Amino acid sequence: MNTLDQYRTLFNQALEQWTPPDHPRTLYEPVRYILDLGGKRLRPVLVLMAAEISGGRAEDAMGPAMAIEWFHNFSLLHDDIMDQAALRRGKPTVHEFFSPNAAILSGDVMLVDAFRFISQVQPALFPELLDRFSRMAVEVCQGQQLDMDFEQRLNVTRSEYLEMIRLKTAVLLGCSLYCGARTGGATVEQAESLYKFGEQLGLAFQLRDDLLDTYGDPDKFGKHVGGDILQDKKTYLLIHALETATPEDHRMLMSWVGRGGEGPAATPTGTTATDPGQSKPAQPASQAKIAAVRAVFDRSRTRQAAESAIHDHHTRALEALALAGLSSANENVLRDLAEEMLVREQ
Repeated sequence: MNTLDQYRTLFNQALEQWTPPDHPRTLYEPVRYILDLGGKRLRPVLVLMAAEISGGRAEDAMGPAMAIEWFHNFSLLHDDIMDQAALRRGKPTVHEFFSPNAAILSGDVMLVDAFRFISQVQPALFPELLDRFSRMAVEVCQGQQLDMDFEQRLNVTRSEYLEMIRLKTAVLLGCSLYCGARTGGATVEQAESLYKFGEQLGLAFQLRDDLLDTYGDPDKFGKHVGGDILQDKKTYLLIHALETATPEDHRMLMSWVGRGGEGPAATPTGTTATDPGQSKPAQPASQAKIAAVRAVFDRSRTRQAAESAIHDHHTRALEALALAGLSSANENVLRDLAEEMLVREQ
């Protein structure tokens, strides 16, 4: 059994050996650029790990692992355009470094190549994995649309938010484990249990990300906290506060939402809110908004509610894992992974 770092190294070695077509160069340069930005490669690592703990070889699941990583990065290219994000992992986003048109078309070719990679499995498995992968791809698009729809609404409920992040984030983790497990020889029932484990883990992971964005240590989180507050993102924290705050605190929140770095307090002359995607800290007016909104979160016990939801989905993940029929050693590997993902500070 490999360690996480060994799986990551195995995948990165395969990624380095990938040679894009040389024509037209301008189509594939952005693809190489986004892949070279790195990251933890969590999703392809899950594919390789699931294959091995199911009795197969990690190397034999490299096609699905590539498919998952290509699809994930395709979605990042397009999401960054929709979010008008300036940075991705500390570097200019593809649409900023190249152009929006380049990001759209290079994202398109990554999506097509993702389906080509998923075909690199045993012929008998291909129809099943193609169907699972296709359903996941549609669900991620549905989740992204819901996320954009929520930008125009203030009455988003917690259940609606959880369904959105399930579609946008969690199903990709579930699909990673399912494809890897089936490639490694797991039964459909075992793979379904691992899918549910990944899905619940993905929900907990995103809730943890919401929490870190507001309460994380900037030195450990890797970026300045409060970006979600400045962008008025409908996170679990904001939704909980809007649902549970006192009338006075509810009015306070509503006075800030939609005002960027401005709010009830006078904005200092010449002060502007810094884009939360930038590396510079928020300016004084934006800091005032972050502090005011976080104070309402504190009074509404929003942090505790988010931590309770994380614990709930973590528990559901482990319940699903217990039904996968793995050996104690292999089950503990995934338990340790879940723990590592949820106690992270970045």
